[in-house]
Amino acid sequence: MSTSSPEFDLDRPWCLADRVAVRPEPFGALLYHFGTRRLSFLKDPLLLTVVQGLAEHPSARSACESAGVGAPALPAYERALAALAGSAMITTRDGSP
Repeated sequence: MSTSSPEFDLDRPWCLADRVAVRPEPFGALLYHFGTRRLSFLKDPLLLTVVQGLAEHPSARSACESAGVGAPALPAYERALAALAGSAMITTRDGSP
C-alpha cells in the first residue's frame, strides 16, 4: 500500500508561490495568498521551516530531511504540503501543476 499523496510529489522541486506572504507566529505562521485572498495557518514551526526551505532544495523530500523531519513523520508533512499545493500556497519550480 502506498502512503504517497496522488496530487503531491515529494521528489519534485517546490517553492512558495510568488504571491504568498509568510508571517511567522509563535504557533507556526500565517500564509496569505494575494491572488486568491486565502489564508492558511501553519500550526507547526517545523512545517514553516520546511516551507521556507523549499526553494533552497532540489525536492520537497530534501527540504523535509534538511529541516529534521524523520521518516515516521514524513507522511504527515507530505499531506500538509499537498494541502498547501492544493490551495496554491506552494507551487512547483518547473511551472507544472
